Amino acid sequence: MTHPNAPRTGLLAILRQKLFYSPGAAVLTVLIAAVVLLAGWKALDWAVLSAVWQNDLEACRQASGACWGFVDEKWRLILFGRYPHELQWRPGTATILVVLMLCVTALPGLWNRRGARVIALGWAATLIAFFVLMLGGVFGLSSISTDMWGGLPLTVVLTLVGMTLSVPLGILLAIGRRSEMPIISAVSAGYIELVRGVPLITVLFVATFIFPLLMPAGVRVDAFWRVALAIVLFQAAYIAETVRGGLQTVPKGQTLAALSLGLTKRQVYGSVLLPQALVAVIPAFVNSLLSCFMDTSLVTVVSMYDLLGSLRLALGDAQWRAYFVEGYVFVTLIYFVSSFIISRYSLWLEARLTGGKSRRHADA
Repeated sequence: MTHPNAPRTGLLAILRQKLFYSPGAAVLTVLIAAVVLLAGWKALDWAVLSAVWQNDLEACRQASGACWGFVDEKWRLILFGRYPHELQWRPGTATILVVLMLCVTALPGLWNRRGARVIALGWAATLIAFFVLMLGGVFGLSSISTDMWGGLPLTVVLTLVGMTLSVPLGILLAIGRRSEMPIISAVSAGYIELVRGVPLITVLFVATFIFPLLMPAGVRVDAFWRVALAIVLFQAAYIAETVRGGLQTVPKGQTLAALSLGLTKRQVYGSVLLPQALVAVIPAFVNSLLSCFMDTSLVTVVSMYDLLGSLRLALGDAQWRAYFVEGYVFVTLIYFVSSFIISRYSLWLEARLTGGKSRRHADA
């Protein structure tokens, strides 16, 4: 026999408990639902029902909906920037290789000692292939300056380089800040606080315009590598604080226990502290990854054209400039889909790792 105070189940019961539990809540729910439905219908009509899909400028001018012909006309410029049109298969192939390698790296079956070697060799081959395809100058490929890079490949490689190199540097800075040696601790803390107190756009300006003035005469570092280095140094400061927060979640007794067993400081960090700390800060790591992915749009201020910058190049065509909304929607979808996939994967990874940890504790 069901208890009279037991919670009722079913869709209608849940809706009543959550949305229609009082007259005021019912009115508010109906109003919000009406606004959402109206906005959704307007968006559907603009984006699909009344939209122009073919590359026809005259039809776009007469249409009441979106003009996706702009995307059809300019998608190559948006995705690949100023890279020569007839050679755009090279950045396209290079980007696909990187994405495929990211998918391979995400496979749990390769998270072992043998798989680590496979992943390391795969990334080495992928990065070599990426820069060979993008730069050329070998294997009969025409040479292309990094000044011509742009669009999605530039966004992907800046994010990849920025996160790959900033993570180990950030871990070292976090360990350095916790060091018992005052000089190392002070230098690490000073660097972290200095960089975190400066906006990324300032760091990019320094790397682009100030850094070349400090170099010896005749020595020139390519603008791409200066910007990439600036992103690495900037992200490392935030990664360091993220890792330090993760290290503080590990009970101090574990460190004392490991030291009492004769483990060195390096072994304590490598085998005891970091494995637990890095699992604890997976959401923060993903936030840093997405932040780095989005922040690459700031490179336009130093005359580099990432995905968003390439869209601005496409909007330089006066005939299609009126359809900027469609262009921004197209770029927004690319950013959203990429960010959504990364965030869903991070949630799955966190659940998998913490679930395995919970099972081990239960077995113990």
